[in-house]
Amino acid sequence: MDCRTAPAREPAAAIPRPPLVRELLLVAGLFLVYKFGRLLAGGHTTEAFRNAHDVWGWERALGLPDEGSVQSVLLHDDTLVHIANVYYATVHFPATAAFLVWLYLRRPGHYTGARRALAALTATALLLHLAFPLAPPRMLDGAHLLDTGQVYGPTVYSATPATDSLANQFAAMPSLHFGWALMVAVGLIAATRSPLRWLWLLHPLVTLVVIVGTANHYWLDAIVAGALLAVVLAVIRLPQRTATTAERRPGALVPAEEPVLVGAGR
Repeated sequence: MDCRTAPAREPAAAIPRPPLVRELLLVAGLFLVYKFGRLLAGGHTTEAFRNAHDVWGWERALGLPDEGSVQSVLLHDDTLVHIANVYYATVHFPATAAFLVWLYLRRPGHYTGARRALAALTATALLLHLAFPLAPPRMLDGAHLLDTGQVYGPTVYSATPATDSLANQFAAMPSLHFGWALMVAVGLIAATRSPLRWLWLLHPLVTLVVIVGTANHYWLDAIVAGALLAVVLAVIRLPQRTATTAERRPGALVPAEEPVLVGAGR
């Protein structure tokens, strides 16, 4: 039996912060690649609408609810649908940026894994945007859905997709609005120990209602985003928060990790 002691994994809380300037440049570069990649995937109008009809048919074949059922709830109140549009237009990037900043400052051991997971999810999504251009349900005549952004405001898209130089409106599959929101929730749940930390799941849940209710995404856009994130997290494992508040206090006694015996029992 080999009783050599294997080195214990370094606790997430003990991992130092990466250099700030490098991280700022890296995150800024990833953002520019994301924006450029989405614009590069644009222009496939005929294919995007053909894929939209296919996705709409697949959802009905799978028995998924009509996106209009969610939109009808929002349309009961002008204020509610306006709030949904504001959420769609303003929460996506700031919430994700705040998540990364908080991890960097307060949970540096969790920061690098979360940043890598977000980058991998975004890169995979961009490849799908290139391979599968998709018009959102608000553009699909057969869906009979309202473009709530154009009607109630605010909107982040031009009324004429072909001339929109700021965003690719045919990059609906998968939904990075939902994928990033889900990653934020998963990352915060992994990095904290509060019994209320599961409430972070409200962020992707509200995001799902918003993206479907505003007719910017199909149910399948969110399902595919969630599946991609599950694959990414299976490869890039996030560290788990282990130290409690009491254990982090000066002078608190923290149980030492037991050594791992390599080859024990052979």
